[in-house]
Amino acid sequence: MALVRVDFISESLKRPVEFTAILPLDKLGWPGASKPERKPLKTLYLLHGILGDHQDWVSGTRVQRWAQERDLAVVMPSGENGFYLDHPGRGDLQYGEFIGRELVAFTRDLFPLSRRREDTFIAGLSMGGFGALRNGLRYADAFGAIGAFSSALVLESAVSSDESSPLFMGQRSYYESVFGDLSTLLGSDKDPSALLRGLVARGEPVPALYVSCGTEDFLLPASRAFRELAASLGVPATYVEGPGGHDWDFWDAHIKRFIDWLPLAADAASGMDSGHVGRTDED
Repeated sequence: MALVRVDFISESLKRPVEFTAILPLDKLGWPGASKPERKPLKTLYLLHGILGDHQDWVSGTRVQRWAQERDLAVVMPSGENGFYLDHPGRGDLQYGEFIGRELVAFTRDLFPLSRRREDTFIAGLSMGGFGALRNGLRYADAFGAIGAFSSALVLESAVSSDESSPLFMGQRSYYESVFGDLSTLLGSDKDPSALLRGLVARGEPVPALYVSCGTEDFLLPASRAFRELAASLGVPATYVEGPGGHDWDFWDAHIKRFIDWLPLAADAASGMDSGHVGRTDED
């Protein structure tokens, strides 16, 4: 398993950026055994949460092990604290374009990755769960599946916010710096629910959806609301909730479940085709 860190100049962000990648390219076989045919790798773009960076998933979960077992490339960028959005009035903070277009194109040129939509996935936790849903739906032509864990679907809270929160990420000034004009936020292209409605209305393909959240997580109502929206639109989705909070124990379990759910082998018994809207309790 190759674990690499890459620095490159981003056109979208106008500066050097870094990401960590997991590449299952260095497996050792049994002596005398023929080497398996090397095919372009299916790829997961995996986003961290607020206060995190590109190293979080490797240090907080066993994603490296599971990627190796399933021959899955994983690319983990840094999104700072900006919700993976294009920021208003800042030509050097186009995170949506960076995630949805530039990073995909750059990594495909750098590594032996599949260029097929159906082999390209995006997922994330908390702020990264929001980023995965927003960018997976905004750039639905690029991604075949989306995984959203404990997603920070906080747009309604942002719209009604003020400066009273003791945490910077709950203050109106922070939300305005991330989302821009809050009076036009709901229904905009920064709103995952609006993006989902738009894809359905236009009859365009919707990436397969996997949404999960812990029953002790303060963000659970938002995940349930998104599940209900998908059901009302007739969009197939896999929804999972079970014991757990907003923590690495839950995300460690659910990144494995998500990887197992992805269509990573031709004979896989589970995967996107088994998606459904509903509740699946943890074992």
